[in-house]
Amino acid sequence: MSESATTQEHALGHNRRRRPTGARRATFGACALILGGGGLVAVNVFASATEAGDTAVPLGSSGVAATVDCPDLSERLTTVPERARPDVDTELARLDEQVATAYRRLQEAARTANDGKLDEGAILDPLEKERAGTIEDIAAAIDEAGDRPEGLDALAECALRRTEAGTADTPSGSPDQQQRQQQENGKDQENGKDQEPGKDPGNGGQAGNGPVAADYVDIRSVQPNVVKAPRQKNASTGSFATSCGVNAEGLFNSDNLIAAPGVSNGAHHFHDYVGNQDNDAFAGDEDLAAADTSCADQGDKSSYYWPVLRLQNGTVEQDAESPGGGIEGNAGEIVTPAEVTLTFEGNERGEVTEMPRLLRVITGDAKAFVNGDTNANASWSCTGFEDRQLKDKYPLCPSGSDVVRTFTFQSCWDGRNIDSANHRTHVAFPAADGSCPDGFRPVPRLVQRVVYDVDAPSFQDGGRTVPLFAVDSFPEQLHKPVTDHSDFINVFDEDLMREMTDCVNSGRECGPDTPSASDPGQGGNPQEQPTENPTENPTENPTENPTENPTGDPQDQQPTENPDASGPPAEQTATASAPADPGQDGQDAEEKPAPPADPDQDGAASPSAEPRVATTSADDAPDDASGAAAAAERTQGTGGGDDVAAGSATEPQATRGGLAETGSGLGLWPAAVGGLLFAGGCLLLIRSRRRAP
Repeated sequence: MSESATTQEHALGHNRRRRPTGARRATFGACALILGGGGLVAVNVFASATEAGDTAVPLGSSGVAATVDCPDLSERLTTVPERARPDVDTELARLDEQVATAYRRLQEAARTANDGKLDEGAILDPLEKERAGTIEDIAAAIDEAGDRPEGLDALAECALRRTEAGTADTPSGSPDQQQRQQQENGKDQENGKDQEPGKDPGNGGQAGNGPVAADYVDIRSVQPNVVKAPRQKNASTGSFATSCGVNAEGLFNSDNLIAAPGVSNGAHHFHDYVGNQDNDAFAGDEDLAAADTSCADQGDKSSYYWPVLRLQNGTVEQDAESPGGGIEGNAGEIVTPAEVTLTFEGNERGEVTEMPRLLRVITGDAKAFVNGDTNANASWSCTGFEDRQLKDKYPLCPSGSDVVRTFTFQSCWDGRNIDSANHRTHVAFPAADGSCPDGFRPVPRLVQRVVYDVDAPSFQDGGRTVPLFAVDSFPEQLHKPVTDHSDFINVFDEDLMREMTDCVNSGRECGPDTPSASDPGQGGNPQEQPTENPTENPTENPTENPTENPTGDPQDQQPTENPDASGPPAEQTATASAPADPGQDGQDAEEKPAPPADPDQDGAASPSAEPRVATTSADDAPDDASGAAAAAERTQGTGGGDDVAAGSATEPQATRGGLAETGSGLGLWPAAVGGLLFAGGCLLLIRSRRRAP
C-alpha cells in the first residue's frame, strides 16, 4: 500500500472516530441534565415534605410574627332565646378572654424561643380544650331555653396565623427630614441618650403587637372614592346635631355594655365615652336613664363610645398595668380628640321614624382582622381630604391636616327589637336608594366624626421623633385599622327624639349651636375643613370627580348598593391607588409625609381590607398578584357582585395569603428548574440518538 493511501486511510479512520465522540458528548450532556434536573426535583420535594411536616411557626426577631385566629361564635348565634342571653353573653366573653390569654402565651413564648420557632400545639391545644368546654356551656344554656344549636363544637379549634413581622422603621418623609433625624439620633447616641424609658422604636408598635409601617399610607396617594348617594323626591334631607364634648374629663374603661353586659373587661381594650356617664358593664336600663350626660342638651343621655387612639411615645397611662390596657398590649398616651361631632341624618328614599328608646347599635367589627371584613366599617381620612376614605390603613396626613375617624351607623330597624343575640341582625344598612330590607324601617342615621391632632409618624427611627398612633384593639387583632368600630345606645328622651325626627323629615338643620373646636369640652362643626392646604381641597377640581363628596359630608357617604343589608356600606372602601403628585399641594417637599415603603406594594394601600398574612398552610391560597390586579379592575361604587370597589367592606375574605406570602412559591422554583432541566435532557438525548450513525 502506497504512503498516500495509508495517510488517507489514517485520515478516514480518524474522521470515523470523531463522529461518534460528538454524539457521545451530547448523550453524556443529556444524561447530566436528566440526572441534575431529577436531583433538584427530588431534593425539593423532600424539603417541601419535611417543611410541611414541621408545625413550628417561625417568629421574627422583633417579636411575635403570628396571631391567634379563632372562629367567632357570635356570628353563628343569630337566634338565642331571650332567657339564655345573659348566660350566652357571659360565655362568649369567656371565649374572648381565652383567646387573649393564648395570645399572651404566644408573645411570651416568642420572646423566650431560642431557635426562632414555636410549637403550635403548646399554644393551641390548651386553648382548644378550654374553648370546647365553654362552647358546650353555651349550647347547654340555649338548650334549656329552646332548641340546642348544632355544629358549635366544630368551632373550638383555632390556628396560629402568620402576620407581618416587620418593625416600624421604614423611612418616611423627605430626604432632608430623614437626614436631619438621623443626625439627631446620632447626636443622642453620642451624648448617651439611647432612648427614653418605656420607648422601643423597633418593637412594631403597641407593646410589640402592632401596628407596623405597612399599616399606614399617605392620604394623598388615595384617589377620591366617596360617591354621593342620590336622593329621591321624598327624601328626608334634614339633620340634627347633638354636642356631647370630646371626653376631656377622661371617662374610660375596657367594658362593653352592649356585647358583654355584666362582664368586667369584656372589650379587652379601652373606650372613649361621651354622653351618658354611667357606662360600665353593670349599668342597667334604669342606671342609664338616671345618669348624668356630657351632652349640651340634657335630653340626650345616649351613650356614644369607641376605642381610644394612642401615641406610642412611652407615656405610662393609668391603665399601663391593667387588663384592657398595657397587660393586653394597649400601651402609650391616650389622645383626647380635637373634635367630636354627632349628627343624625335622613334617608334618601323617604321619611324616617323615631328610634326606639334603648336601641343598641354596633358599627364595624372589633375582630375584623381575623374575622374578615364582612362587618368591617372603618373609615379613616384627613381633614381636607374626606372624599378619600381608608378602611384597612391609617392615614398619613400632610402638615396642617388632622386624622379623622368617621362612623356611619346602620339606619334600618326591624321595628321590634332593641338588640339581638349577635347585636347586629335587628338593624341593617340601607341600599343606595335608601330602601331598607323587607320588614325594616328607616330611622335617623347616626354619623360620628372624631378628629385628632396627631402628626404622621417618623418611621425611619421607629417613631422616636414622631410617635406612631393606633387604636386600641383585642390583643390578637394587632391594632389593625380595619378593626375600628363604634357603639351607640339611644337614651334620648321621647320629646327630644320626636323633635329630632321632625327636624330630619322637614329638611331643617337643628341642634345646639356647635362651639368652636378650641373649647376642650365640646365638639366642632362637622363641615369645617382646614385652610392650610387650599389647593388640596377636592372642591377646587370639580371636573375630576363630579359625583363625589368634596366636603366630606357623611350624609353623602352611603352605599351605592348593598346586597347584604346587614353588612356595612359598600362605598366606604378606599385604597391608595396612585402616588401623590410631589407638587400638588404647593408645599415644600420636606413638609410632606411620604407613605412608608411596603415591601409587597411599594407603599400603596392594599387592594382590599384583607390583612396581608400567610397561614401555615397555603393549599387553598389564591395568587395575591392576580387578586390585586382583579381588584384594581373593578368599578368603584357599584357595591355588588364582581363590581365591588377595591377594598370593599363587602368583599369576601375567605382565603388568606398566597404562595408569595408564605414563601412556598420561592420554594417551588428549584423543582420547576429541575423539571425544565430534566425535560431538556430528554429532548437532547432523543436528538443525539437520531443523529447517531
